Amino acid sequence: MPFPTPRPGLVIDYSYLWLAKHRQGQVEGTQDQPCVIMLATEGAANGTVITVAPITHSPPQDDAAVEIPAATKQRHGLDAERSWVVISEVIRFVWAGPHLRPISRENAGRFDYGMLPPALFTRIRNLLVENARQRRIGLVVRQE
Repeated sequence: MPFPTPRPGLVIDYSYLWLAKHRQGQVEGTQDQPCVIMLATEGAANGTVITVAPITHSPPQDDAAVEIPAATKQRHGLDAERSWVVISEVIRFVWAGPHLRPISRENAGRFDYGMLPPALFTRIRNLLVENARQRRIGLVVRQE
């Protein structure tokens, strides 16, 4: 199965490199996890440039995350634990890159969980943009 077309709102599985680990000199993510494509810029010199926000089970320490409703997680085949989209950091990379992962062993050729509902994605995007305007967002750029 080919890679999906990258578009904002699509949830993919990705080897996410947390900003704190990046600042410590780490260059590889330590675990694969769902991420939301927040921006896809076509026509870049090396291909489509993607910006993703991670999804985590760790409860946020502040208002820097948006909880994903249980029904949305179930519809997308994600686990039943509570999860949040982090809006305080993102990763930028050229699609598809070596860090995109299949969503499961049973679906080894599938790399996405589907699209977030438009209202939820819009809420996440608006909060992320506000964080960026206030310079409260971290960015990791992966070159490979």
